[in-house]
Amino acid sequence: MTSVEKVTQALASFGLDKRIRTLEQSSATVALAAQALGCPEALIAKTLSFEWNDTALLLVAAGDAKVDNKKFKSVFGFKAKMPSAEDVERLTGFRPGGVCPFAAKEGVKVYLDVSLKRFEKVYPAGGSGNTAVELSLQELEKASRAEKWVDVCKGWQAPQEA
Repeated sequence: MTSVEKVTQALASFGLDKRIRTLEQSSATVALAAQALGCPEALIAKTLSFEWNDTALLLVAAGDAKVDNKKFKSVFGFKAKMPSAEDVERLTGFRPGGVCPFAAKEGVKVYLDVSLKRFEKVYPAGGSGNTAVELSLQELEKASRAEKWVDVCKGWQAPQEA
């Protein structure tokens, strides 16, 4: 079973499998995904993988957010270390460019960064370098089986209060 088929199956249990979009061009980076979807980069829900106890921790953050190493270590208790391209698939079950928070390998924990909370909908990958899924934050939280929301990123702007 391909990783996209696994993601489709996982999303089907939430009635969200019809949301996966296969794109004509690559969506393997935030910039490429935003271009392919015709949306701002911030709406791309990038899934970052970090090595953690011989498995991976996945952090889903807004496309314009960057991991703040100090905050990351404070929340998770270890230094943020991304796996090599060769280790990404072994640790997460996905190839680089297609890592997503759905149907990851057993033992992989998913966390959502608060940088996403300013949006009504976001676009995480769908298991390959040319797929995306349009989801509300509630749908993302449920379908990813996220452990919790965390605040470990910087470089993004919260909406201004009126």
